Amino acid sequence: MRQIWITRAGPPEVLQVKEAPDPESKAGEVRIRVEASGVNFADIMGRMGVYPDLPPLPVVPGYEVSGRVDAVGIGVDASWVGRDVVALTRFGGYADVVCVPAKQIFARPASLSALEGAAIPVNYFTAWQLIVVMGALKPSETVLVHSAGGGVGIAATQIAKHIGARVIGTASASKHPELRALGVDELIDYRTEDFEARVRAITNGNGVELILDAIGGESFKKGYRVLAPTGRLGMFGVSALASGKQRNVLALFSMLVNTPWFQFNPLRLMNANKGVFGVNLGHMWGQIDRLHGWGDALMEMAAKGVVKPKIARSFRFDEAPQAHHFIQDRQNIGKVLLVP
Repeated sequence: MRQIWITRAGPPEVLQVKEAPDPESKAGEVRIRVEASGVNFADIMGRMGVYPDLPPLPVVPGYEVSGRVDAVGIGVDASWVGRDVVALTRFGGYADVVCVPAKQIFARPASLSALEGAAIPVNYFTAWQLIVVMGALKPSETVLVHSAGGGVGIAATQIAKHIGARVIGTASASKHPELRALGVDELIDYRTEDFEARVRAITNGNGVELILDAIGGESFKKGYRVLAPTGRLGMFGVSALASGKQRNVLALFSMLVNTPWFQFNPLRLMNANKGVFGVNLGHMWGQIDRLHGWGDALMEMAAKGVVKPKIARSFRFDEAPQAHHFIQDRQNIGKVLLVP
C-alpha cells in the first residue's frame, strides 16, 4: 500500500509518500481499498506541529476515507465485502488501503460518488453537531458561519437551510457569487469588512442566535458580543494558530491574549443569557453509537439530495503538499481530497 506521512513538523513539503505492506483486517475490522481521502484543517495543524491530538511524529494523518471493502475480519458480516462505504479513521486515512473497526463504516448511498463520500464524515458530522445537536438551530433563527467556503461551512449552510434558518457567511469577495448560489443569504468579506459591524447592520442590531467559529482569538471575542439574547457561540477550531505554514509562537501568543476568557465566566454567561460550547469530533470516539445515529441521518439526507458535498479539488497522493498549500492559500470552495 501507499501512505502519506508527516515526516516532521514543518511546511507542506514535509509530506512524503511511502510504500508499506498491505494490512490485514483484524477481528471486528474491515479492510477498505481507498478511492478518496479527506483533507482537513486538523491535518494541516498536525503537520505544522500545533495539533495536540496528533500521535508522535512521524505519522500518517487522516480522519476519513471512501472506498470499497475487500476483506473482513473475524466477527464481521461477510456481506460487507464488495460494498462501497464511507469510514471514519482515527489517523491513518492518508493511505490507499486502511483497516478500520466495522462500527466506523457507513454504507455509501448510490447517489454519492466516492469523492463525495469522503467529504461527508468530518465536515458534515461536525456541522451536524454544531447546528443540530448542540446549537439547536430553529427555522426562525439566524446563524453566522465563518469560513463559509470551507467544507464545514458548506455543510453547515446546507443543513441550516434545510432547517429553514437564515445564513450569514464570511468569505473573501471572490467566493461570494458561488456561495450565494449554494444558499448563503448574506455574505461578509472578512478581508475588508468588520464582521461584527456588518452582522449588526444585517440584523438591525438584533444579533444572531448561533455562530460557528473555527478561527479563535479576536473572532471569538467579537462573535460573543454580536450574539442575540439566548445566542450560542459554537467553537470548533483555532485556525488563527496557523499563521503562515510553519509553527508560529507569536500566533499562539496572540490567540491566547485575544481569547475572551473573562467574558466566558459563568456569572457573565448567566447575566447575558448567552451560551458558549466547543466541538471536537476527534474526541467523540467513545460515542460511536451516537456518531452512527448522526451518520445514518446524514446518509439518508444525502440519498434524498438534501445534502450534497461540494468538491473543490482532488489531488494525487504525490501532490499532497499542493493540497495543503491549496487550503492554506484559501483557494478552496468546498472539500479538498487526496486520490490514490
